[in-house]
Amino acid sequence: MLELRPNCELCDRDLPPWSADARICTYECTFCADCVDAILENVCPNCGGGFEKRPIRPRESYRPGVGLQQHPASTKRINTRRSREEIVSFVQGVKDIAPEGR
Repeated sequence: MLELRPNCELCDRDLPPWSADARICTYECTFCADCVDAILENVCPNCGGGFEKRPIRPRESYRPGVGLQQHPASTKRINTRRSREEIVSFVQGVKDIAPEGR
């Protein structure tokens, strides 16, 4: 089950579970759409993979036992340990390779 991390790992913007601006990679690294588009150029700085829109977990339990009430989002904030310069350098090295080819 997805953690639904609460923030962008780069700019620390809040990304609540219902945010349509959250993007994740296959390892659930979480960034906002603005950082993914403007800085990361669809390259995860942690694994080199691409990003997808994070699914939204329903706030209400429309089916018994499923929803945010039973499976709450993570509250642990994660921030990248890499510098902006390291990230930009890494992104420049792989951005021209399509995610499916990385």
